[in-house]
This record gives sequence, structure tokens and C-alpha cells, in this order.
Amino acid sequence: MVRHFQYLRWSAYRDTPDSKKSFLHLLAQVERWQKESGDGRTVVHCLNGGGRSGTFCASTMILEMIKCHNMVDVFYAAKTLRNYKPNMVETLEQYHFCYDIALEYLESLETR
Repeated sequence: MVRHFQYLRWSAYRDTPDSKKSFLHLLAQVERWQKESGDGRTVVHCLNGGGRSGTFCASTMILEMIKCHNMVDVFYAAKTLRNYKPNMVETLEQYHFCYDIALEYLESLETR
């Protein structure tokens, strides 16, 4: 089964999504679908295959780190992805956004 998620709240003129909350919602939807479908494979794509895709993948890795190891290591996530493809998380703004996503996620846990 194939399911396509399209994220529309990321302006073509910005390096990062317009909303951290809606981006976290997308990450949660994809994770939920992966669990329900029983197949952990995911294909992520963007225009150049690096910046936005890398930000999505790094954010996914970081949330998984928090859930499994109770830690945040954005540097490790970006470096690991760049070992496979050099331009993953290509701008400093995207790198900072990964920290912001981790913080937003942790703050959302406090309000539950």
C-alpha cells in the first residue's frame, strides 16, 4: 500500500516550514500510518532531495531519539544523514529548525 503525504505549509521562499505545530502534526501522521500499515518504509522527496527532505528526516530521527533514549542530538542526526547524502539539512536555518521541533515536541509533552 502506498500513501502520499503532501505538506503545503512550507513556502517556496523559506528554508523552513511556516508552522512548527503543523510540521509536528505531519510527523505524527506519518508515524501513525507507518505503525498502522505494518511497513516501516518511507520515501521522502523534495525539489532537490536534500534541504527539506533532510529536515524532515532529521526531525523524525530526533523525535525517535527523544522517545527511545530521552535525549536530543541534532548534530548526530544531521551528520548521520549527511553520511548518506551530503546536502541533507542544507541551511543553518533548517538546522536550527530541528532544535525548534525538538523543543516544541518536548513542550507538547508537558501539556498532555
